[in-house]
Amino acid sequence: MSQPSTAASTAGRMLVIVPTYNERENLPRKIPQILAQDPCIDVLVVDDASPDGTGEIAAEMAAADPRVHVLPRTAKDGLGAAYLAGFRWGLERPYRLLFEMDADISHPPEALVRMIQEAEHHDVVIGSRYVDGRVTVSNWPMSRLLISYFGSWYARAITRMPVRDATGGFNCWRREALEAIDLSRIRSNGYAFQIELKFRAFKKGLRMVEIPILFTERDSGDSKMSKRIVREAIWRVWWLRLQDLLGKL
Repeated sequence: MSQPSTAASTAGRMLVIVPTYNERENLPRKIPQILAQDPCIDVLVVDDASPDGTGEIAAEMAAADPRVHVLPRTAKDGLGAAYLAGFRWGLERPYRLLFEMDADISHPPEALVRMIQEAEHHDVVIGSRYVDGRVTVSNWPMSRLLISYFGSWYARAITRMPVRDATGGFNCWRREALEAIDLSRIRSNGYAFQIELKFRAFKKGLRMVEIPILFTERDSGDSKMSKRIVREAIWRVWWLRLQDLLGKL
C-alpha cells in the first residue's frame, strides 16, 4: 500500500476514486488511461478484498508510480461504502476535485478533461448517458438499458431532482461540495448511493451540470448489478423524498 500523501504533494491536485472487486484484468488498462489525461490527477483504488488478486495488482502499480494509491478494505462492503471511504481519504488531503469512476471501460477517461473544465464553474459535474433526451450507451442489452433509463426517470419523478442521469457513477465533485454534504448521513449503498449523493447536493443548492459521455459495456469481468441493488434503489428514493418533506434530510 502506498504511503499517505503529504499536504504539500497533493495541494491543487485531483483524485480519481476507483472502487474495485475482481477487476484484475481491467485495472492495468484503466489506470494508465486515467493518469494520461492530466499530470495533476492521482488515482485511489479502493479494493474490497478482491479474491482474484486485484488488490495485489493495485499495490504493485502504486509501488511503481507515486500518483497511484491503494485503500484496501477487509470485505466486499458495497459501492457506497467504498466511495465514502475514498472520499474521506481524499478529503483528509487537500485535493481540489474528487471523481467517481468505474474500473472497467464503461466510463471514458478522456471525458475527465471536460469535467475538469466544467468544475471551474460548477460544484458537481455529472458524466451523463441521458443528456437532452439522448441515450449515449454502447453495447448494453436492452433489459439493462431500460432498467437504467427508467430508474433515472423514476428517481427524478419522485425526488423532483433536475438530473437526467440520477444513477450514473461517473461524477466530479469539488471538495467544497463534498464538505457541504454530511457524508455521515448517507444511508444508501448500491446504485441508490448515486441518487442520494446527487439529491443531497441538489437540496444544498449546489451548482450541478450534466455533460454527455459515451457509456460502453465492459468487455471483461462481471457486472456488479443485482436484484438487491435494484430493490434498494426503488424504495430508497421514497425514503429520500419523505426525509426531505419531514425536514430530516
